[in-house]
Amino acid sequence: MAGVDERRLVERARRGDPDAFAQLYRQHVQAIFRYIFHRVNDAHLAEDLTSDVFARALKSIAGYTDQGKPFIAWLYRIAHARVVDHYRRSDRRPTESDLDAEPLSVTADLDQGILRRQAARALQAALVRLTDEQQQVVILRFIEGYPVETVAQIMGKNANAIKALQHRALRSLAGHLQRAGFDIEAILAGLSS
Repeated sequence: MAGVDERRLVERARRGDPDAFAQLYRQHVQAIFRYIFHRVNDAHLAEDLTSDVFARALKSIAGYTDQGKPFIAWLYRIAHARVVDHYRRSDRRPTESDLDAEPLSVTADLDQGILRRQAARALQAALVRLTDEQQQVVILRFIEGYPVETVAQIMGKNANAIKALQHRALRSLAGHLQRAGFDIEAILAGLSS
């Protein structure tokens, strides 16, 4: 969505236009859901937290001020706070993904599918061992595909800080995966094929 059009929608939503907020919701709900899902590894919980993010956004949209950042940066901050609150309440961190609930399709190359699932499971287990900020950078950069500058805006940091966080996160991921018997390059290549 073009920045000017989004700013107009945000302004209309701030003035109480429900159609404008609905358009903002439709534009960003999938990205917020994916972000939360990758942090909590539970689709139902991610749906609940995503609903909470947008309920809170609707409640506070009148007080939203444009600070020159994309609107979704504000939504990501709300989402991050909801995830942190969830883990504070439950006093735990995720340990395993919900990949076992996914159906395993039978194909001619079944071994490749099994290897990809194992690699995805290892990657998810390694991801939850990163710090919150490192997880956030990895999700925003490699799962959502945002450029460094956008991630910097979303997280309220400069681009060099994001690059440093990304470097430390990837180095840590590689170490966790290597200890689990995987090579990060092979995992990333397998997941992208």
